[in-house]
Amino acid sequence: MKFKSLFSFFIAVIFPYFLFAGVAGSISGTLTDVKTGEKLPGGVITIAQLRLSTTTDADGKFSFTSLPSKGRYVVEARYSGYKTQVKTVDLAAGADLNFALERSIVEIREVVITGTPITSSNKSNSTSASSVSREELLTSSTNLIDALARQVPGMSQITTGGAISKPVIRGLSYNRVVTLSNGVKQQGQQWGDEHGIELDQNQADRVEVLRGAASLLYGSDAIGGVINVLDPLVPSPGKIKGEFLSSYATNNGLTNTSLMLSGNSNGFVWRGRGSYQNAGDFKTPAGYYINSGFNNTSLSGMLGLNKEWGYSHLNFSYFKNNIGFNDAEPGDQLYTDIAGGRKLDFPRQDIRHYKLALNNNFIIGNNTLKLDLGYQKNQRRELESADPALFFDLNTFSADAKYYLGEANGWQPIIGLSASNESSKNKGYEYLIPEYDQTSVGAFVYVKKSWDKNTFNAGIRFDHINNDGKQFFVEGEEKFPGFKNRFSNVSGALGFTHLFSEGVTFKANAGSAFRAPNPAELGSNGAHEGTIRYEIGNPNLKPERSYQADATLDFDGKVISGSIGVSQNYINNYIYASAVPGQQITETDEDGNTKNFDVYRYGQVNANLYGVEGSLNLHPAEFLHFDNTFSYTHAQNKTFDRPLALIPAGTIRNTLRFEPKVNGLNSFFVSVGVDNFFSQNRVDPTFETTAGGYTLLNAGIGAGFKMGKQAFKLAVSGNNLTNRRYYDALNRLRPGRLALTNPTFGVYNPGRNVTFSLFVPLNIN
Repeated sequence: MKFKSLFSFFIAVIFPYFLFAGVAGSISGTLTDVKTGEKLPGGVITIAQLRLSTTTDADGKFSFTSLPSKGRYVVEARYSGYKTQVKTVDLAAGADLNFALERSIVEIREVVITGTPITSSNKSNSTSASSVSREELLTSSTNLIDALARQVPGMSQITTGGAISKPVIRGLSYNRVVTLSNGVKQQGQQWGDEHGIELDQNQADRVEVLRGAASLLYGSDAIGGVINVLDPLVPSPGKIKGEFLSSYATNNGLTNTSLMLSGNSNGFVWRGRGSYQNAGDFKTPAGYYINSGFNNTSLSGMLGLNKEWGYSHLNFSYFKNNIGFNDAEPGDQLYTDIAGGRKLDFPRQDIRHYKLALNNNFIIGNNTLKLDLGYQKNQRRELESADPALFFDLNTFSADAKYYLGEANGWQPIIGLSASNESSKNKGYEYLIPEYDQTSVGAFVYVKKSWDKNTFNAGIRFDHINNDGKQFFVEGEEKFPGFKNRFSNVSGALGFTHLFSEGVTFKANAGSAFRAPNPAELGSNGAHEGTIRYEIGNPNLKPERSYQADATLDFDGKVISGSIGVSQNYINNYIYASAVPGQQITETDEDGNTKNFDVYRYGQVNANLYGVEGSLNLHPAEFLHFDNTFSYTHAQNKTFDRPLALIPAGTIRNTLRFEPKVNGLNSFFVSVGVDNFFSQNRVDPTFETTAGGYTLLNAGIGAGFKMGKQAFKLAVSGNNLTNRRYYDALNRLRPGRLALTNPTFGVYNPGRNVTFSLFVPLNIN
């Protein structure tokens, strides 16, 4: 597919057609207290499907203009101290939309989920999903995945120091979890153990975490779940909104600064953000871990139109990340008593990610066409000196189209098409994976039916993927033999939701999903310095096939709320790299130095994963909250009758939060938290060691206030306040994780850390 031609055709032919098309519609209404009728000024009203947001005026009134004249849209109303309310509006009816909110100890009980095929309230959505707000993301974390893992039950992270976190959902990670940003799947060499997500942790206004297979909508790689990163919505016409935030962390001296501005001038919308992070060596209870600092720079922006025909937004971003690595071998020095400053020594990573996304939502009569076009360039340099040893240059073009037919008698059908093309080149002097081209195409049909207090959804999808690995010789010797693989698959899914009452909802899902083996699994043949192992691929791998089911019960009362869910996932041909005991390969670098690497080969087994996750939140008084989450995953290698590797330990998190009213302050809080991680004794005995349990003490304090008309928020948060010495089960640097030859080699997780943060919202008429 000629993706460049598709971009050009859209810009030159299709886009101008919509520029002046359509008849404008509008929504107006008021926001009031349901009991007293009091007007509520400063409330936030959003239409996520059109990426619009506005606030109520002094009389509690709001309005949206230049909207489509037809269509059904989900509108959300939020106000501090009140229960969030979600309504669906039919623009063709033209009636006012009034919200009467109920005072509530917990403000957000119902949220809009956009990462599923049809945008809807979480109560009518069968997918097990969590929504993490902007405020919850601004915690004492070092990256976006780190922040999510602290908030979402069923989610954890594989870490390599403070800079690198890989998402894990219900025990599945790597290419089994899709990360979306601006409607486009993030493509950045997810196959690597020490390859993180190249996203600015400050950019998200909200993040949705969808647990369970989502291959129906997103194709291969969504076998475990989806992380949907949502940028701030467009402000109402005539306004400029933004934010400034800054923080400092004591453990590694991390400084984080970000500035964002966004505006709307009669439908011409724009946004710009710049962020910078810089950190030195992180400190464990045993000392500072040598050369573990990092720094990253992020620049992003958006230009677009919001008109009666829908919207078209051009998003662009640049993310540069430099990460230090410790080149120690087992027995070498790992720690120092004094931090090594912020200068990074060799070896280190230099990662650059460029992204261009054109997001469109066109109203065509009673139907809607959503079209997302993307281009990404991911450059990963692994440097042992000034010149990169490994240098992967990946270019990805993608197109995703969904055609939403107008709702009729409660039926909402969708037809979807997607395609992508990846091309990876090797530009270093060392080689780990072959150069390759990958092309994928997919199509799906989905339908959702709503009646009474029930919703039912079903869908089917077809995918075809071509992998073409290039043959390559080094000094006359064949390094990569090359491969050509063709994978086709049909996936299906069913979902059901029943609302027993306003506060009790049952959800269930069942279906099949798949994942095609990636080029690294098919063709690796080289020493991977970041993982300290020699990796050998298998060109005969088959696609993973998943059969999964889950069920969740959500309950929501004035004093108690929460959820409990169970999941089962049987995966045929599960792919992972396992060690070959006693087998090593010796490599010689350009300076004549030699190093031994344990050999890891990619193979396949049948695997069974089941688990439980949930939350229990108690609110005995308006000022007192006791929030608890728990998750556990049991994973078995059925082929060899032993535990599956790289599975998180069971976790219980407890947080007690006080929110008393203090004159002159807004949203004042004091919190104390205890995170309990159980021991992980279920490990693959061929190359994993067990990890002991541990408990961490956390605390925080913060408040908002005003100086004149300008609002400010200050917060102080602390993690691992007792400076506990521990190894997390998914810490890649813990003993036995990297090197079989010396299982005593290991690095503790970070010790005590206190973060000071400032947040300044900006509102300009």
